Amino acid sequence: MSELTYHYGRMRFWEMVPGLLVWGTFGGAIFLSFFFPLWAIILIILFDVLWLYRVVYYVIHILAAWWKVRQTMRIDWAARLSLLPQATAIHHLIFLPTYKEGVEILRTTLQSLAKSHFPSKRLLIVLAGEERDRAHFEENVRVLEQEFSGVFGAIFSTVHPKDLPEEIPGKGSNLHWSGSQIAKKLPQHFPHLRDEDIIVTAFDVDTIAHREYFSYLAYLYCTVPNPTHSSYQPITLLANNIWHAPAPVRIAAFGTTFWLMSELVRPERLWTFSSHSMPWTMLKDVGFWQKDIVSEDSRIFIQAFVHYHGDYRVTPMFLPVSMDAVVGDTYLQALKALYIQQRRWAWGVEHLPYIVEAFRKDHLIPWRKRVKYLFNHLEGMYTWATAPLLIFLLGWLPLHTAQGQTAALVQAAPYTLEILMRGAMIGLFASALLSLMLLPPRPEHTRWTQWPLMLLQWALLPVTFILFGAFPAIDAQTRFMLGKYLGFHVTHKKRD
Repeated sequence: MSELTYHYGRMRFWEMVPGLLVWGTFGGAIFLSFFFPLWAIILIILFDVLWLYRVVYYVIHILAAWWKVRQTMRIDWAARLSLLPQATAIHHLIFLPTYKEGVEILRTTLQSLAKSHFPSKRLLIVLAGEERDRAHFEENVRVLEQEFSGVFGAIFSTVHPKDLPEEIPGKGSNLHWSGSQIAKKLPQHFPHLRDEDIIVTAFDVDTIAHREYFSYLAYLYCTVPNPTHSSYQPITLLANNIWHAPAPVRIAAFGTTFWLMSELVRPERLWTFSSHSMPWTMLKDVGFWQKDIVSEDSRIFIQAFVHYHGDYRVTPMFLPVSMDAVVGDTYLQALKALYIQQRRWAWGVEHLPYIVEAFRKDHLIPWRKRVKYLFNHLEGMYTWATAPLLIFLLGWLPLHTAQGQTAALVQAAPYTLEILMRGAMIGLFASALLSLMLLPPRPEHTRWTQWPLMLLQWALLPVTFILFGAFPAIDAQTRFMLGKYLGFHVTHKKRD
C-alpha cells in the first residue's frame, strides 16, 4: 500500500471526525435555539465565560512573549556563541524551496543571510527549484551564484522532477527530494563535517531572518539538553510588505504572529510552523519531509515525535523571521489569496488520522503525551472553525427565539453577553497596540496617514475572524470529511 493511499482515504472515520464535530455543533446550536432556547442561552453564556478566560490567558501569554523578545533582541548572541568552543564546528544548512519567484525575491533573502552575524562561510545555501519552472529557476541560480560568489560556504541547487509517483506537488515533495539529494552531495563537498554539527533551516523563500538568528540558533543548539531531539521555532512575522497589504490581510497576519507568540511561552504544546530549524540527524532518521501532504511544516515535527517515541520537542526562539503577507494585483485578489492561505493552514487537520494511527501503534510514547497532543490538535482545529460563529452570530440567535419568555436568565442574557463581550475587548486592544510595536519602519513613499489606519483597522476583527478564520477552517474540515482532498497552493510573492 502506498504512503499516499495510507494517508488519504484509509482512515475515513478519523478524517470525518473534525467536520462532524463542527457541523454537529452548528446544527445543535440552531436546534437548541429554536426548541430549547433556555438551554442554548445557558450554553452560550458558559462558552463566552470560557472564551473570556481564554482571551485573558492569551493576552498574558503574548505580553510575556513580547517581553522575552525584547530581552532576546538586546543580547549579542554572536559574542556569546564565540565563548563556546564546540560552536566552531556548527554549520547551518538553509533550504529555500522556490517556484516561479522572481530573482529579486531570492536576492533579498540571500542578502539578509549574508548580513547575518554568524560567519557566512558556515552558511550552506540550498536553492530547491521545480522542473516545471526549470529554465527560470536555472537562470536565477546562475545570476545568484555570480552575485554571491565567495560569500557563503556553498550554494547548492536541486531540481525536483515533476510527476513522481506517490507525491503531491508542493513544498513538502520539493523538500523531500532536495533533502535526499543534499544528503548525497554534502559528504562529497564537506567530508569532515559531522551530521550532528549541521542545523537545518527550512525557510519560505521570502523569509528575512533577524541578523542574530543563526548565532542564537547555534547557541541554543549547543546549550539545550539533547539538541538533536528538538526543533527550533522562531516568531513568524508576516511584515515584509505589511504597509501595502489590505486591512484584513494585516489583521490576519498579526493574528498569526500573536497566536504563535502565545504558543512559544508554552513549549510543552508547541509544534513547528512555517519557517523554522531542526537537526540534520533527525531529518535523515525520519527520511526527510513527507512528500504526499500539504502541511509539511508541522508534519515534520510529528514525524520526529513518533520516530523518537515521544522524546522530541520544540525549543522556542524569541527572535522574529519576517515574511511577506499575501498580496494580489487587486484588493479582491489579495483577499482571495488570504482565504486560500488560511485554508491551506487549516488543512493541518490532515494530521489527525496520522497521529491516531501512530499513537495507536506506538505504546512507547507515554500515554499522557499521546492524550495531550491528540486533544490539543483536535481542540485547536475545532475552536478555529466554531468559536467566531458561536461568539458573533449563533450566540445571539437564542436571544431572539426566546423572546416572550419571562425567565430571569432569558431577560438578563443580553446584558450578561454584552458584559462578557466587553471584557473580551481586552484582547482586541492588546493586539492593536502590540501590532504597532511590531510594524517595520514606514516606507518613505507611504503617507503618514497610514498610522491611524493601523489602529482603526482592528474594528474589522469580528468580520475578519469569521471570513478569514472560521470559513477557511470550516471549508478545510468539510472537504476532509467528504474526501475532497486539497493540493498545495503556492502563495504569490510580490514586492513593490
